[in-house]
Amino acid sequence: MATVGLSESMFERGEICGACFQIKCVDDLRWCIPGTSIIVSVTNFCAPNYGFASDGGGKCNPPNKHFVLPIEAFEKIAIWKATNMPVHYMRIKCRKEGGIRFTISGSAMSQGAGDVTAVKIKGSRTGWLDMGRNWGQNWHVNANLQNQALSFEVTSSDSMTVISYNVAPKDWRFGQTFEGKQFET
Repeated sequence: MATVGLSESMFERGEICGACFQIKCVDDLRWCIPGTSIIVSVTNFCAPNYGFASDGGGKCNPPNKHFVLPIEAFEKIAIWKATNMPVHYMRIKCRKEGGIRFTISGSAMSQGAGDVTAVKIKGSRTGWLDMGRNWGQNWHVNANLQNQALSFEVTSSDSMTVISYNVAPKDWRFGQTFEGKQFET
């Protein structure tokens, strides 16, 4: 699955990171590859360039809805010479391998809707604590949870919730990554 950057009008201040879309090239018989589409996952932001008009080089400027695709993904739906093509896109459920990964700094990756809207953490000596979003899918909590096994509750934008108990053992260290359960689709 390819990863993409989104323009400001679609990026939702990073809250859409992890979401998946199906994209196909439309309305150009010369450059589009008919009958093809790709599945992509949002991982990056395409910053506006206000030095250019939205219709003349500032493709990521509001109000444009723009996907920045890697060359390999673009070439599956259009001829590369085209460089910029109208597309039809549709939000879809993600299908990712393995379980959700938790890095002690607070990052989580998921499937299902793909974008996470809420995360809770529970130490072996605490109740469930709401985590706050830093940016994208980076979450934080203002609590000392060292020397405690950690459990996570993750809720996606389609209101599915998955709980991973005791994902990190009590001797976890900052920078380590642990794998929990995955959303069932």
